[in-house]
Amino acid sequence: MPDYEIHEPEFSGTTTDEWTEPRLEDFDTDDLSAVADHFVLSSSGFPPENVTDLTLPVVEPSSELNRNALQTAKSGGRGVGAVDGLDEDQRAEIEDLIDRLANEHFPDADFGE
Repeated sequence: MPDYEIHEPEFSGTTTDEWTEPRLEDFDTDDLSAVADHFVLSSSGFPPENVTDLTLPVVEPSSELNRNALQTAKSGGRGVGAVDGLDEDQRAEIEDLIDRLANEHFPDADFGE
């Protein structure tokens, strides 16, 4: 079972644009530390051992926190509920992080608290 590590993503702005999960080739770098800044969770720590260890992306390759990505990470079919191997405390911590990011950076967001 993976030993997941939760990470607060780094970003330089926000967007409400349509969300498409990024792939490694969408980034202007192959530095896994820089790519990892766009994700909330890694199965091998931060920086990750491989890009495939990263899950729950919430920041665009352009470094903008995406409101739709936060929604997907929280409740979408590819969100926190779909990540195998998380315990209830980890799920709650991830959901709290997502809620906080959404509520702080998108004042009209109606994320739980």
